[in-house]
Amino acid sequence: MKDSLMPGVSKVRRIIVDSDRTVAFMGERGRVYATPELCRDIEHTCREALLDHVSPEEDSVGIEIMVRHSAPTLPGMEVSITATVTNVEGRKVSFDVVAADELEPIGTGKHVRFIVDREKTYGASCQQSDQ
Repeated sequence: MKDSLMPGVSKVRRIIVDSDRTVAFMGERGRVYATPELCRDIEHTCREALLDHVSPEEDSVGIEIMVRHSAPTLPGMEVSITATVTNVEGRKVSFDVVAADELEPIGTGKHVRFIVDREKTYGASCQQSDQ
């Protein structure tokens, strides 16, 4: 872990809500951004925020997430997810997260990740991935 990892570090990730990110159980006309997909996108944003501040031998795993998904987002709309480091306690890193679409804020949350040694966690033959 680098000295640059400290409270205030942030990352903004923009995604387009495609069909795979929507709920299907309400039919085609009822498709909106699914809460589990928002959670996944939050985790990816926080992980990406950490990658610039850890060594190539390190990665992170999510250990806690709390999300309030407060407004629907239609397919094709852009969502911006902003993750900001609020606390670094050893290898445990906490984030505040805000998500907004083109019209309004759609959610807030908190996420905690733990920085791990890639070889110890994934094995000697691990490859760095986007997940």
